[in-house]
Amino acid sequence: METAVIMGAGPAGLTVAYELLTKTSIRPILIESEAMVGGLSKTINFKGNLIDIGGHRFFSKSDKIVKWWLQFLPLQNGGQASHISINYQNRSAEIDIPASSVPTGEKGAMMVRPRKSRIYYRKRFFDYPLQLNKKTFINLGFVKICKIGLSYTTARLFPLKEEKNLAQFFRNRFGKELYETFFKDYTEKVWGVPCEAIPADWGRQRIKDLNIGKAILHAVTNIFSSDKSLTQQGTSTSLIEQFLYPEKGPGQMWQAVADKVIELGGEIRLSTNVTNLVGGGGNLITAVICTDKVSGKSYEIKGDHFFSTVPLKELISGLQNIIIPEDVRATAKGLAYRDFIIVGLLLRKMAVSDQQNPEPLTDNWIYLQDKGMHAGRVQFFNNWSPYMVKDNNTVWMGVEYFCAENDGFWNKDDKHITDIAINEMANAGLISPEDILDATVIKIPKAYPSYTGTYDSFSTLQEFLNGIDNLYPVGRNGMHRYNNTDHSMMTAMVAVENLINGRKDKSNIWAINMEEDYHEENKS
Repeated sequence: METAVIMGAGPAGLTVAYELLTKTSIRPILIESEAMVGGLSKTINFKGNLIDIGGHRFFSKSDKIVKWWLQFLPLQNGGQASHISINYQNRSAEIDIPASSVPTGEKGAMMVRPRKSRIYYRKRFFDYPLQLNKKTFINLGFVKICKIGLSYTTARLFPLKEEKNLAQFFRNRFGKELYETFFKDYTEKVWGVPCEAIPADWGRQRIKDLNIGKAILHAVTNIFSSDKSLTQQGTSTSLIEQFLYPEKGPGQMWQAVADKVIELGGEIRLSTNVTNLVGGGGNLITAVICTDKVSGKSYEIKGDHFFSTVPLKELISGLQNIIIPEDVRATAKGLAYRDFIIVGLLLRKMAVSDQQNPEPLTDNWIYLQDKGMHAGRVQFFNNWSPYMVKDNNTVWMGVEYFCAENDGFWNKDDKHITDIAINEMANAGLISPEDILDATVIKIPKAYPSYTGTYDSFSTLQEFLNGIDNLYPVGRNGMHRYNNTDHSMMTAMVAVENLINGRKDKSNIWAINMEEDYHEENKS
């Protein structure tokens, strides 16, 4: 029996394993460095309160992906088999979830959740994406609105013909005034570099064709009708109004997949690092060297096929017995990442509510726009799912920080980081320190592959990887691509299809979420 070694048990790695087990006779062995599956999509339990790292909306415009999810966690409908009709590219798509695929009740279910995220700027709430409504006019003021309108009109009439960087991308779509008010400072806070240093490719991939015109059109059409289908095909991703979400966070989904992988004969080795990939004759990988993090023992696993979701910087540095050109080695070494810290704060209550609506905040997350604030975003786990909180009479929030591994902020101890989060939230008027019941700090290295550093030479690295016939880079870090979960899963599915069909060319994997055929606004 052939063996596939899969490095990483996150969404991409687990998708590879399940696809292999259900479509081939190849046995997968997953190697995961953490003590739990899920990768960046794992759910962390802090004294019964659950943390979703970064917030994971289960949303896709591919009915294939939606059906795949619902095999493991059905819609919250009493645990029965599901039959769903969705609108997809102006056609009807029927999704049947057979009874045999419905998990038992203790494994949970998918909920359909309303999407709400806003900008908090100068202690005022703004809709995200921005809408030209009464509240926006009041918050910004007449003069500012006029400047934004004039700037936007100028950008649309006289657009920059060539968008080389993200600043130019934003200006063409939103105008200089709106870009500098709501996009510039936040984006630079997230990525740690000026927008002029970020390629326009990032905007094309993440924001695609959203602009003020589309946001206004969406707001107007919603007065008369609203797309409540699961895939919301006619809606830009940034404007979606609902999404699927596991009752107990994204980790619940990936644990269900992991359980199925093991049931079908796959193997998952947790708390294990892949330290080296061993090359054999020609450009092929023959084995990986692993180290058990608990015992410290190293050992070899031989395989026929290899799928990698580990950061490319680590993958290239760990290759043995394969000639690596110096330009490839230099490109891999220079790849940049943004690291992530989330501070969980358990509160008796929030100190602020929406000025126009005195009810409790219902946002999934809030973007913190003010330049002087280190925190970039706040999640409210209660609003993702009531099952995320041990006591629903409390507020469970996550304060998110974007930084560089081993910089000054990353190296502060947990108490210092917690104190900073509490002080910033209190100064913003969001909480009162006396309402704090508990807190925790979680650090996630290499959470976001950056399009800075040596990324402009990435094609050299990609070409080298394509030359290793039995190695398939997939997923976010595996491809150094800022993918959503569904895109990472799609790279895994296409990689397995290539293996089944004997296709050596991997261009169709790299094309996902880049070329038109794989954009979320188009048929998947």
